Amino acid sequence: MGRRAVVVERLEDHPNLGEVLGVLAQLAHITDDELVRLSGAWTNTVAVASARDAALSPDSPLVCEVLAAFDALGALYAEDLAGEASYLVLAPDTVSTALKAVRDAIAGAYAKPVLTRSEHAALLAPWRAVYPRPTVDEPDLGPQAEQVKALLSLMPVLAGRCHDVSGQALFDALVDRSFAAESERAEALEAAFQAAVLTSRRRVWALVRRSGAEGLSRPCGTCRRPTAPGAVDREAQRVMALCLDAACALLVADTLPDATTAVLTTPVTELVPLQRRPED
Repeated sequence: MGRRAVVVERLEDHPNLGEVLGVLAQLAHITDDELVRLSGAWTNTVAVASARDAALSPDSPLVCEVLAAFDALGALYAEDLAGEASYLVLAPDTVSTALKAVRDAIAGAYAKPVLTRSEHAALLAPWRAVYPRPTVDEPDLGPQAEQVKALLSLMPVLAGRCHDVSGQALFDALVDRSFAAESERAEALEAAFQAAVLTSRRRVWALVRRSGAEGLSRPCGTCRRPTAPGAVDREAQRVMALCLDAACALLVADTLPDATTAVLTTPVTELVPLQRRPED
């Protein structure tokens, strides 16, 4: 019997949206203990492999988004998989196996409309063993979440500067700011990252930086072309670092001295109000 076709053009229209968002929101918040449990719960049986093949078939809903989520997951746990940082406690093999369980959960949640009940259950079983109840509907960006989101929402505005006079002016101003107090900002950024490690937010830190980088590197909505190569790219990298350093400082601002936070945020926030920018 052939599988029923389910056409989904946007994540917002997905019939299993709640479960999809619950899994995605948890990706940056999986603790080391939970990674161990996910690793122990995952087995690659024939039934699981068959269900995975079905979930990743070209006819599955939003399968390209699933593959993008896999890529993002690898980026979030790149340090854990490398196993070189002094603050890591888990063996890379444990993390690698746990991430297989997470990928199955992502694939199963997205593909539920085209899977049998047993296929969906097989892919989600390790995840549900660790997270029996649905989780939050978006990542936890801490007490300053709205300010972090405001800075992240700025990145697409800067990406469209080629057709936006105000966006270009802001970009140029941020380029100028990026050359000031570089050594002080480097020291403050190291302190902020150590705070992220100590408060178990280093994966959220990676999520913030990846989200911001994607926002600035997306094609312009008018000309549909990415940032031009050469000197402009180098300027864009400086602006990206300046903005994302500020966003990450806000992520851990509740654990940093105010002066350290200010070193990283002031160059941006003097130009950009901290209230949440309206989304298009």
